[in-house]
Amino acid sequence: GVEQMERAGIEVYHLVDFEQKARSVNAGYFKRREEGLPFVRLKLAMSLDGRTALADGRSKWITGTAARGDVQRLRASASAVITGINTVLIDDPFLTVRSSDLSISDEERKLNATLIERQPLRVIIDSQLQTPGTARILNSGGLVKVYTLNENIIEKALADNVEIIQTGSCNKRVNLQFVLESLASDFSCNEVLIEAGPSLSGAFIETGLVDELILYIAPKILGSDGKPLLAITGLQSLDECQGFSVQKLTKIGEDIKLTLRAGQ
Repeated sequence: GVEQMERAGIEVYHLVDFEQKARSVNAGYFKRREEGLPFVRLKLAMSLDGRTALADGRSKWITGTAARGDVQRLRASASAVITGINTVLIDDPFLTVRSSDLSISDEERKLNATLIERQPLRVIIDSQLQTPGTARILNSGGLVKVYTLNENIIEKALADNVEIIQTGSCNKRVNLQFVLESLASDFSCNEVLIEAGPSLSGAFIETGLVDELILYIAPKILGSDGKPLLAITGLQSLDECQGFSVQKLTKIGEDIKLTLRAGQ
């Protein structure tokens, strides 16, 4: 359209800043349309010494109420929330939007009533199909997709609201690229939020699939025997490390929130 107008002698003004802002606000939409993938946001929380839980696994709560309310905002804006089987088995989360915990004003609640009430699609990465039928994530309403390997025999459905999707393996793991392509093409997901443990979070970073990292830092020390933030091993040099650039630093309640973009 623009080229045709220019050929016809019509003067066209390119609003570069406007386009950049539009792309920033609608990053997920443009990425899905242009690359066939959703915009991937990884949420992590850690102590000052980079730990996510005590040695015995206890982690409630590292961050304060304001940070946890901010996480509800992230869930509310996501098309889907992705977690792993280890998180399901250990924490047994709901991963729903708890509107009562959203740190927003009454006016914002009225303006965003539909968004607040909408629950994101919830996704479990479960290579060996270990998700129990009693898991809270399956029994709290809303649609759930479980991605597992082709080799697993599906004997019965976990619940009426749950769909099991079989995929090929990538190093004996669920192919994460396939999962994202499926969420974009089959379920029109523009943005996904990853809330997972160190193994799955590390796998998404290792495969270069994370666009944005949201890191909450709590002013606590959990000790060197605490649980690590990410499970990434085998790096031989600093050149192999994936880089992120800090986009924003915010004090949220008693904690710090870092927003980082990959590869910049």
